[in-house]
Amino acid sequence: MEAMTKAQWQTLSDRINTVAPSATLAVDSKAKAMKAAGLDVIGFGAGEPNFPTPANVVKAAADACLDPKNYKYTPTPGLPELREAIAAKVLRDSGYEVSADQVVVTNGGKQAVYESFQILLNDGDEVIIPAPYWTSYPEAVKLAGGVPVEVFAGADVNFEPSLEALEAARTERTKAIIVNSPNNPTGAVWKPETVEAIGRWAVEHHIWVISDEIYEHLNYDDARTTYIGAAVPECRGQLLVLNGVAKTYAMPGWRVGWMVAPLEVAKAATKLQGHMTSNVANISQRAALAAVAGPLDEVHEMRKAFDARRRAIVAALNDIEGVNCPTPTGAFYAFADITALLGKPLGPNGTVSDTSADFAAALLDEAHVAAVPGEAFGAPGYLRFSYALADEDLAEGMRRFKEWAN
Repeated sequence: MEAMTKAQWQTLSDRINTVAPSATLAVDSKAKAMKAAGLDVIGFGAGEPNFPTPANVVKAAADACLDPKNYKYTPTPGLPELREAIAAKVLRDSGYEVSADQVVVTNGGKQAVYESFQILLNDGDEVIIPAPYWTSYPEAVKLAGGVPVEVFAGADVNFEPSLEALEAARTERTKAIIVNSPNNPTGAVWKPETVEAIGRWAVEHHIWVISDEIYEHLNYDDARTTYIGAAVPECRGQLLVLNGVAKTYAMPGWRVGWMVAPLEVAKAATKLQGHMTSNVANISQRAALAAVAGPLDEVHEMRKAFDARRRAIVAALNDIEGVNCPTPTGAFYAFADITALLGKPLGPNGTVSDTSADFAAALLDEAHVAAVPGEAFGAPGYLRFSYALADEDLAEGMRRFKEWAN
């Protein structure tokens, strides 16, 4: 038997080689590297609130650091009191009851996404992903051996998929569908009838629903988050709700998310997590407990600031010739159509970009403005701008973009 060559045994797995890097983190990393090199970069890339974590949450963490009980392992699915608080939060915000046993606390919301597909999918199972979508959804599906099936809906329909389009994408291998409203990257909040129709369709065809509700409290104008578990109670037996403290409480670095799921799924997630990361850091869990169990007053103040920035960035983007940006009613993203600027010489160097990916790269390199190209979200021709940054940075970034493009 011939021995393997070094090149053969050092080959990485096919599964990891099919996965693309996170585009949002890549843009953010490049912007930070440019800043570290002394360049003045305005970053609209990462979805990271610029507010400090509320003081009561920070104090809870500081106090927890001095308590020896937090120096030990805790239950894999999370601190019992945090799981109870999350169950109470579901009743308060979503309007229906779940038990603490259905809650699994994860290392950020992204781990909850990853675990969902690892638990549900067999090789070749399909997951319908309405596009534009958060960049990590299809990659998490691939990592579980699944097949992402994109269903695109444009700005003309508020980026909401139609039931007809979803049904056309359904096959005998369809195992799950993702619902994300308020939506990343578009900021769209889907109409109640859209969410309800998807829930009833999923029940009819025995399809798992994965509802990412991490932007639930960030609604503007008359938009409201429709909780699919409340709108269609029959779907709760096949519903996984994913959430976390990162966006609502300005806590991205604390790394606390969760999954609320049928008991058998929660048990499977606990089993999986037991072989991955065990429990989330106790100090972070204590901080999350203070956030989830506390009032939403500071959250509402942050939302007011986001609302003002939303109006400012949409007005600024639509003031740039060749840019069309619908007004988002949720989250903290503006999703701008820049197709009219592709193929045109822009900036002092007359740079021509044939794709929105090329456009974003040129905008960063030449104008020092970081945005994420639409290719990352299944929507070529768009740019995503996070307006979770300081007002003065937002204004300066938009000034630079306009000067460079026009």
